[in-house]
Amino acid sequence: MAIDTEGRPRAGRRPPTGGAAAGSAVVALCVLLAGALLAGALSLLDSAVYARIGIPVPGLLARGVVPALRTVVELSGGVAVGSLLYAAFLTAPQPSGVLDVAGYRAVRRAGGYGLVAGVGSLLLAVAVASDLTGSAVPTLVGSGWWELAAALEEPLAWMLAGGGFLVAGAGGLIALRWRTTPALLAAAAAAVLPPAVVGQVATAGPHDWSADAQLLGALALAVVTGVVVSLRAEPGGPGPTERRRAAPVLVVGAAVLAGTTLVLLALLRGSGPLLGSPWNAAVLARLAALLVVGVAAALLWPRRPRAATGVALAGVLAATVLGVVAGRWVPPRFLERADTPVELLIGYQVPDPVSVGALVLDWRFNTLFGTAAVALAAAYVLGVRRLARRGDAWAPGRTAAWLAGCLLLLLMTSSGVGRYSPAVFSVHMISHMALNMLVPVLLAMGGPVTLALRALRPAGPGRPPGVREWIVGAMASPVLARLTHPLPVLALFAGSNFAFYLTDLFEVALRYHWGHQLMNLHFLLVGYLFFWPIIGVDHAPSRLPHVGRLAVLLAAMPFHAFFGVTLMSTATLLGGEFYRLLDLPWAGDLLADQRVGGGIAWATGELPMLLVVLVLLTRWSRDDAREAARHDRRADADGEADLAAYNAMLARLSGTERG
Repeated sequence: MAIDTEGRPRAGRRPPTGGAAAGSAVVALCVLLAGALLAGALSLLDSAVYARIGIPVPGLLARGVVPALRTVVELSGGVAVGSLLYAAFLTAPQPSGVLDVAGYRAVRRAGGYGLVAGVGSLLLAVAVASDLTGSAVPTLVGSGWWELAAALEEPLAWMLAGGGFLVAGAGGLIALRWRTTPALLAAAAAAVLPPAVVGQVATAGPHDWSADAQLLGALALAVVTGVVVSLRAEPGGPGPTERRRAAPVLVVGAAVLAGTTLVLLALLRGSGPLLGSPWNAAVLARLAALLVVGVAAALLWPRRPRAATGVALAGVLAATVLGVVAGRWVPPRFLERADTPVELLIGYQVPDPVSVGALVLDWRFNTLFGTAAVALAAAYVLGVRRLARRGDAWAPGRTAAWLAGCLLLLLMTSSGVGRYSPAVFSVHMISHMALNMLVPVLLAMGGPVTLALRALRPAGPGRPPGVREWIVGAMASPVLARLTHPLPVLALFAGSNFAFYLTDLFEVALRYHWGHQLMNLHFLLVGYLFFWPIIGVDHAPSRLPHVGRLAVLLAAMPFHAFFGVTLMSTATLLGGEFYRLLDLPWAGDLLADQRVGGGIAWATGELPMLLVVLVLLTRWSRDDAREAARHDRRADADGEADLAAYNAMLARLSGTERG
């Protein structure tokens, strides 16, 4: 069966019969329940988490509910994410853009499991709040529920996850066109993230590294789970195209999952024996399951893909259960010594005062942005090399701009600037202004979309859409056209500083690592959206003429100056409670440091804008020269036909007036 443009079946591979579909649903339900019961039972073996948070140990039933329910949510959410990825990237739609049979099944599967994950997440929010406070569920759900959820973080995270999964699930039940699958995939993937960045691993000790590792691992597990289930669910097994496309997705996902698990083990195992604690044993068992899955799947995949997916499915089930169990047990590192206030707040010690040497040499790698900088640079170089092998030219200046932008991104997030940024306001302002004003300019001048469209091969008719088709679809999206429209982008670019620093958002970004990372991402994306239509090499969906772009630039310049002056003149310490809790002995006058940060914002905001104006004026002059040259060539070719016609028109008008 396939689906026509009206959503009706058309000729093609037959779907499973009603009995087979019902049997598959029963098997899936049994797997979910078995995983939930196993996670709940294993979690009862260690109750140290309750002593650590200072509440009485609850009964066996209450202790088992949270891990059991979390296992159901993680498995269901993973199936939703991976199924949408399968529909968007591994299956070919019909020529009309409507989902074909495999994509239709995957999207509907994502819809059902997304709703299960959404409802389970909302139930889990209440169960986690009860578990963390030692209070009965009826006493929690009342007028103070929202305040309690926000204060505890984890219930709020599960509520956000529930909203995302419900949106993805509802959309999956009604979607018929391929172009809707990336948006649903984004909603489901976003729902995986909030629970991964909260909890004991993400809030104590070296939580800047452990939280990022947990976030990447949760996303990788969701992708691997859903793709394996989708491959397993195909009648007769996956086809050759699906197997070829799925292989790198599974390899990369499994590698990321194993790598992040190793990072957590290295950070939190403690100084005792490797098997000296239940947490260590659970993490090692998870690594063993992933290793067995990887080796078995690699050996079975070429000849027996269905057996390979069966082994992989058992492995991801074991990895999910063991991950949930490890999340309930206390890592040994937390029991060996108490964290200092600085470690609790930013994840690591900052013993030395700020100096030029410290900013240059005292590195602490930012897992998300450091990895992104390296990956973006490597992908760009590979694209340029592919063009060179074909004999196509690519401007060296674009390559230099892109690589400089990636290097600056790495420096601002992983060098001493990134290390001191959460602790010292003036250093934070250096990082912020570079991410908002310099890195986006360099990246926009690199022309990554143009390079990708030239370097990537089209998928071809009848084949699943590839990265090139995703980029083309995104560039034609009306949503992107609205996001790059000069007026809303100008308002966002000019107003973000005031909305962020003069409200409680800045305090949130300081207190939580996920808030700090989200702040960096926000300013980076806003800067790119602003500068892309102005000086970017890539064609923007909304692009003004040169005079309009200059007007937008000139309109934005006073806001940064005014923001810097505001910081320099205010007598209120921004993030004062956070900085006072840090209590760095060498910090000195915090308000004076804030005024220094205001001066940095003023100076570093004006200089990049002036450089952009110069670049824009240079391009304007160059474009006018090219247009004049084209006009001269056209005039030489047609013998000044346009000028002769214009003179003839004037002569006729003159004769008419005299008559």
